[in-house]
Amino acid sequence: MLSNQNKIRIIGGKWRTRSITFSNSTGLRPTPNRVRETVFNWLGQDLTGKTCLDLFAGSGAMGFEASSRGAEQVVMVESDPKVFCTLQSNLQKLEAIQIEVVLIDALKFIASNQKLFDIIFLDPPYQLDLLSKMLSLILPHLKKHGIVYVEDCNLLEFGGDWLVWRYGRAGKVHYQLLKYEKNE
Repeated sequence: MLSNQNKIRIIGGKWRTRSITFSNSTGLRPTPNRVRETVFNWLGQDLTGKTCLDLFAGSGAMGFEASSRGAEQVVMVESDPKVFCTLQSNLQKLEAIQIEVVLIDALKFIASNQKLFDIIFLDPPYQLDLLSKMLSLILPHLKKHGIVYVEDCNLLEFGGDWLVWRYGRAGKVHYQLLKYEKNE
């Protein structure tokens, strides 16, 4: 049974004020409202025609928020079967036909999928320390002028051709929007 603590509210778009639930899985931490509001102000309130990938979907907060704001397609990737079932339940509750939820490990998804995305949300469990590795793996999936959202408990420095376009901090959460310089 999910408690009131396991609900978050979508803050913008057609599902604004609707609640989604999330499971009690270890390490699951939905992106806070304040962070989502800032990120979607940076990205723009209207994502019509955009394709989004929410790797390590967890609560699905970023993917549902993108879809609510008009994203044409959102793919949510989740490896935990319990979390996956909750995402599926939210998808059905919202009648979100533009969202696909995939039960697979994010690394396996990236290795086997060929789709290109305008926006990739990258928020792996902090303890796995996967951000740097994932940035190199997602490059073939990022459209020209694509944007990558990263979230971590530490401020990370990204070398090479990654440009920090926007940066914010809320409590212990550091979040950034990155662009790949060679795609600009």
